[in-house]
Amino acid sequence: METEIFMPTEISIKDKKKTIKGEVIRAAIFVRSKVLEVITEDNERFYFIYYKNTLIYGNKLDKVEVGTFIDKAFYEGMVINSSHPLLTPLTPNPSITIPNKNKLFSQLQLHYSLEEFAYIATTLDSFFEKEQLITIIDKVYFHFRRNGSFMKSFQVIQILSDFSPTLKSAQERLNLQEFNKYRDFYQSSNLPSILKTDPLFVELQCFKDRINPEKQLLLKDILREQECLAELLLWLESVEKNQKVHAIERYTTIALRLVSMEEWMQILVHAQINPFRELSDSKRIIEKMIQTGNYENAALSLLNFIGDLPTCYDEILSKVWENSDSRFVIGHLEEFISLLKQLPDGENPSKLEQRISQIVVILLEKHGLVSVHEKLLPFQKLLPNSEVIRKIDKMLTMMEDPDRMMELGDYYAEFKQFDKAIDCFFWEMELQPQNPSPVWKISKMYQYKGMVKEAAAYQKIYDQLQSSQELG
Repeated sequence: METEIFMPTEISIKDKKKTIKGEVIRAAIFVRSKVLEVITEDNERFYFIYYKNTLIYGNKLDKVEVGTFIDKAFYEGMVINSSHPLLTPLTPNPSITIPNKNKLFSQLQLHYSLEEFAYIATTLDSFFEKEQLITIIDKVYFHFRRNGSFMKSFQVIQILSDFSPTLKSAQERLNLQEFNKYRDFYQSSNLPSILKTDPLFVELQCFKDRINPEKQLLLKDILREQECLAELLLWLESVEKNQKVHAIERYTTIALRLVSMEEWMQILVHAQINPFRELSDSKRIIEKMIQTGNYENAALSLLNFIGDLPTCYDEILSKVWENSDSRFVIGHLEEFISLLKQLPDGENPSKLEQRISQIVVILLEKHGLVSVHEKLLPFQKLLPNSEVIRKIDKMLTMMEDPDRMMELGDYYAEFKQFDKAIDCFFWEMELQPQNPSPVWKISKMYQYKGMVKEAAAYQKIYDQLQSSQELG
């Protein structure tokens, strides 16, 4: 069940002299980089790339090409979608000014090491031609080589080779004899040994293969020294995949630096972690929601774990059922039926009958009788003598019987389905054009709908038919 509680993450984009409003619909973390996807009021899509939480570049894209960094980030990275509580902390600034594209690379060289600059260039292939980026990385490579920094030039050519695996010149340079000792070092050393020499390389290797327990552990250690948000996302991803909760106290502490306890509960729910078993404060938070009337917010957490809640939640579940809007209940009908089964004494029959009646009125607005009947079957087991369900069953038998249209119309009227009732009464009026009864009922239905002129018109027809009968 989706969590539908939190407000969207809004953002403003300043492009030259124009400011555009948008909403962040998803974000992806990929190693030290981050990508935001923003949709504007005009339904245009912007993408922004960050390095270590600093905006590098972004702009409007009609489509994301397969194989580009943005595509890879959303396919292989740690992705957070719209309405997730962590999306706002993942958005470094609610206001973005698009950097000058022509001055971008000269500005980047001023703020980052040349190795970082080379890596950052590989993340921009949605906005620049790949050949241009290869040329830029090549310049960094030759700069290091001319200065005798062979280790750094080897590191840069590895970045280039990873960026463009089919580039023949990069593969040839990787195998140059002058790089033998560096190549041997990378091939023969374990990742912790390489970490001091080339932390970016190790992060990339660990991130790409973070399903591997050893690499995941090393990546956690690296992230622990950098950004708590990335470490938290890595933990959530691991727990969600493995369904094994560990060190929740530590990650709760981290999370509460970024979000409220209520939001943290929703994050755990999203990851299929039962906060009502794992967090001592969860009952207090839910009780606070109930006290302030946030029944549906409480339901969105609780309904995911109906079969795995301590019995001390029974009273809360009862309040959630009694006070949730019927349209909301219909949206989560299966979960609410499980909730009713969970209550030790069931639900009060008269109250349940009243709620079923409300549910039927709403269901009939969008569904036919057959579908409504099917949706009510689980309630029939909970309330076998339901008068409302009996009426729906009876209406089903009338559907194909032209002689019972008036009766069917009466039932539709009882469930406030005035248009469907009018259709039934029209049918009867055509079959018996001299009978005033269906005409009177049509007039009443238009009154209920607030259509005064139509009601008056049929009232006039009714009066005429009634007079004719009296004269006859």
